[in-house]
Amino acid sequence: MKATIYHNPRCGTSRKTLEILEAEPGVEIEVIDYLKTPPSRDELKRLYDRAGITPHQGLRTKERLAEMLDLAHVSDSAVLDAMVEDPILIERPIVETEKGVRLCRPQDKVREIL
Repeated sequence: MKATIYHNPRCGTSRKTLEILEAEPGVEIEVIDYLKTPPSRDELKRLYDRAGITPHQGLRTKERLAEMLDLAHVSDSAVLDAMVEDPILIERPIVETEKGVRLCRPQDKVREIL
């Protein structure tokens, strides 16, 4: 099985999710540091659609920038545009396997798609 994790190495939850993936036998892991290599707008929308969540649900609301931009009161399209402009706004980690996509908060949510 292949698993792709959109990862921030400074995030504890992201590191713990990666540890779960690494401990799973037979999983080939692709690690994408999404702050250095952010997903495109289309890719982000595809991931959220596949996870069954909205861009607002994938927004890192704890990030000061989200509050400064007042993203709680804009369209999903505007949230996606903001995430592409400033990937720090993307809540992490996002993991994709053939079984689905999960925003892995808490990290054990990754087990749903292994």
